[in-house]
Amino acid sequence: MRPTVLNGILSGLAHPVLGPDHLLFLLALSLVGLQRRLRWALALLVVGLLGSASGLLWPGLPGAEILVAITLVVEALVLLRRLPALTLLPAMALHGYVLSGPVFGWSTMPLTAYGLGLLLSQASLLVMSLVVLRPAVSRLSPTTLRWLALALIACGGTWALAGLAA
Repeated sequence: MRPTVLNGILSGLAHPVLGPDHLLFLLALSLVGLQRRLRWALALLVVGLLGSASGLLWPGLPGAEILVAITLVVEALVLLRRLPALTLLPAMALHGYVLSGPVFGWSTMPLTAYGLGLLLSQASLLVMSLVVLRPAVSRLSPTTLRWLALALIACGGTWALAGLAA
Protein backbone atom coordinates (compact mmCIF):
# COMPACT_ATOMS: atom_id res chain seq x y z
CA MET A 1 0.00 0.00 0.00
CA ARG A 2 1.33 3.42 -0.93
CA PRO A 3 1.79 5.59 2.17
CA THR A 4 -0.71 8.44 2.00
CA VAL A 5 -2.65 10.19 4.74
CA LEU A 6 -5.89 8.41 3.77
CA ASN A 7 -4.16 5.02 3.58
CA GLY A 8 -2.57 5.73 6.96
CA ILE A 9 -5.92 6.45 8.62
CA LEU A 10 -7.67 3.51 6.94
CA SER A 11 -4.84 1.13 7.82
CA GLY A 12 -4.85 2.32 11.43
CA LEU A 13 -8.62 1.91 11.67
CA ALA A 14 -8.66 -1.52 10.06
CA HIS A 15 -5.65 -3.31 11.53
CA PRO A 16 -7.00 -3.99 15.06
CA VAL A 17 -10.35 -5.05 13.58
CA LEU A 18 -8.99 -7.32 10.84
CA GLY A 19 -6.43 -9.08 13.04
CA PRO A 20 -8.48 -11.70 14.91
CA ASP A 21 -5.96 -11.92 17.76
CA HIS A 22 -6.03 -8.15 18.29
CA LEU A 23 -9.81 -7.96 18.01
CA LEU A 24 -10.37 -10.84 20.42
CA PHE A 25 -7.86 -9.40 22.91
CA LEU A 26 -9.54 -5.98 22.91
CA LEU A 27 -13.09 -7.34 23.12
CA ALA A 28 -12.19 -9.84 25.84
CA LEU A 29 -11.02 -6.95 28.00
CA SER A 30 -14.70 -6.61 28.91
CA LEU A 31 -14.36 -9.94 30.73
CA VAL A 32 -11.53 -8.72 32.95
CA GLY A 33 -12.58 -5.08 33.15
CA LEU A 34 -15.74 -5.63 35.15
CA GLN A 35 -14.48 -3.83 38.25
CA ARG A 36 -12.25 -1.34 36.43
CA ARG A 37 -12.90 2.31 35.76
CA LEU A 38 -12.57 3.92 32.35
CA ARG A 39 -9.21 5.35 33.48
CA TRP A 40 -7.97 1.80 33.17
CA ALA A 41 -9.06 1.76 29.50
CA LEU A 42 -7.24 5.04 28.95
CA ALA A 43 -4.09 3.57 30.50
CA LEU A 44 -4.37 0.53 28.23
CA LEU A 45 -4.80 2.78 25.21
CA VAL A 46 -1.77 4.91 26.09
CA VAL A 47 0.35 1.82 26.72
CA GLY A 48 -0.75 0.36 23.37
CA LEU A 49 0.27 3.53 21.55
CA LEU A 50 3.61 3.58 23.39
CA GLY A 51 4.07 -0.01 22.24
CA SER A 52 3.43 1.11 18.65
CA ALA A 53 6.00 3.88 19.02
CA SER A 54 8.56 1.42 20.38
CA GLY A 55 7.87 -0.87 17.42
CA LEU A 56 8.81 1.96 15.09
CA LEU A 57 11.98 2.72 17.04
CA TRP A 58 13.07 -0.91 17.57
CA PRO A 59 11.39 -3.11 14.95
CA GLY A 60 11.87 -6.80 14.49
CA LEU A 61 11.23 -8.38 17.89
CA PRO A 62 11.63 -12.11 17.18
CA GLY A 63 8.46 -14.08 17.79
CA ALA A 64 6.31 -11.00 18.41
CA GLU A 65 3.25 -12.51 16.71
CA ILE A 66 3.57 -15.67 18.81
CA LEU A 67 3.84 -13.53 21.95
CA VAL A 68 0.68 -11.65 20.89
CA ALA A 69 -1.16 -14.98 20.68
CA ILE A 70 0.08 -15.80 24.17
CA THR A 71 -1.42 -12.54 25.46
CA LEU A 72 -4.81 -14.20 25.07
CA VAL A 73 -3.64 -16.85 27.52
CA VAL A 74 -2.44 -14.10 29.86
CA GLU A 75 -5.82 -12.40 29.55
CA ALA A 76 -7.55 -15.68 30.43
CA LEU A 77 -5.31 -16.12 33.48
CA VAL A 78 -6.25 -12.61 34.61
CA LEU A 79 -9.91 -13.53 34.15
CA LEU A 80 -9.35 -16.66 36.25
CA ARG A 81 -7.61 -14.49 38.88
CA ARG A 82 -4.33 -16.36 38.46
CA LEU A 83 -2.51 -13.19 37.36
CA PRO A 84 -3.01 -9.56 38.38
CA ALA A 85 -4.80 -7.24 35.95
CA LEU A 86 -1.64 -5.15 35.65
CA THR A 87 -0.12 -7.92 33.51
CA LEU A 88 -2.44 -6.71 30.76
CA LEU A 89 -0.42 -3.51 30.43
CA PRO A 90 2.64 -5.20 28.88
CA ALA A 91 0.27 -7.39 26.86
CA MET A 92 -1.36 -4.26 25.43
CA ALA A 93 2.09 -2.77 24.74
CA LEU A 94 2.97 -5.91 22.80
CA HIS A 95 -0.19 -5.60 20.71
CA GLY A 96 0.75 -1.99 19.98
CA TYR A 97 4.27 -3.08 19.05
CA VAL A 98 3.00 -5.59 16.51
CA LEU A 99 0.50 -3.09 15.09
CA SER A 100 3.40 -0.78 14.18
CA GLY A 101 4.91 -3.36 11.82
CA PRO A 102 2.84 -2.64 8.70
CA VAL A 103 3.91 1.01 8.62
CA PHE A 104 7.66 0.66 9.21
CA GLY A 105 9.48 2.94 6.78
CA TRP A 106 6.53 5.22 6.07
CA SER A 107 7.10 8.95 6.09
CA THR A 108 5.95 11.13 8.99
CA MET A 109 2.52 12.29 7.74
CA PRO A 110 1.06 8.88 6.80
CA LEU A 111 2.61 7.48 9.96
CA THR A 112 0.84 10.13 12.05
CA ALA A 113 -2.39 9.37 10.20
CA TYR A 114 -1.91 5.65 10.92
CA GLY A 115 -1.41 6.47 14.60
CA LEU A 116 -4.60 8.53 14.59
CA GLY A 117 -6.55 5.74 12.91
CA LEU A 118 -5.08 3.20 15.33
CA LEU A 119 -5.99 5.42 18.28
CA LEU A 120 -9.57 5.79 17.05
CA SER A 121 -9.95 2.09 16.31
CA GLN A 122 -8.51 0.87 19.61
CA ALA A 123 -10.39 3.50 21.60
CA SER A 124 -13.66 2.49 19.95
CA LEU A 125 -13.04 -1.19 20.64
CA LEU A 126 -12.05 -0.49 24.25
CA VAL A 127 -15.11 1.68 24.83
CA MET A 128 -17.29 -0.99 23.26
CA SER A 129 -15.65 -3.65 25.44
CA LEU A 130 -15.75 -1.75 28.70
CA VAL A 131 -18.98 0.20 28.31
CA VAL A 132 -21.25 -1.71 25.95
CA LEU A 133 -20.21 -5.32 26.66
CA ARG A 134 -19.51 -4.94 30.39
CA PRO A 135 -23.20 -4.97 31.45
CA ALA A 136 -23.78 -8.20 29.51
CA VAL A 137 -20.61 -9.79 30.87
CA SER A 138 -21.50 -8.83 34.44
CA ARG A 139 -24.54 -11.14 34.20
CA LEU A 140 -22.47 -14.18 33.20
CA SER A 141 -22.08 -16.96 35.72
CA PRO A 142 -18.64 -17.85 37.10
CA THR A 143 -18.85 -21.14 35.19
CA THR A 144 -19.49 -19.33 31.91
CA LEU A 145 -16.58 -16.97 32.61
CA ARG A 146 -14.32 -19.98 33.18
CA TRP A 147 -15.43 -21.49 29.87
CA LEU A 148 -14.74 -18.20 28.12
CA ALA A 149 -11.30 -18.10 29.74
CA LEU A 150 -10.63 -21.63 28.48
CA ALA A 151 -11.74 -20.55 24.99
CA LEU A 152 -9.25 -17.65 25.15
CA ILE A 153 -6.51 -20.08 26.19
CA ALA A 154 -7.45 -22.39 23.31
CA CYS A 155 -7.39 -19.56 20.75
CA GLY A 156 -4.15 -18.10 22.04
CA GLY A 157 -2.46 -21.47 22.29
CA THR A 158 -3.59 -22.51 18.81
CA TRP A 159 -2.38 -19.26 17.24
CA ALA A 160 0.93 -19.51 19.10
CA LEU A 161 1.46 -23.10 17.91
CA ALA A 162 0.51 -22.13 14.37
CA GLY A 163 3.06 -19.32 14.55
CA LEU A 164 5.75 -21.73 15.71
CA ALA A 165 4.93 -24.12 12.87
CA ALA A 166 5.12 -21.38 10.23
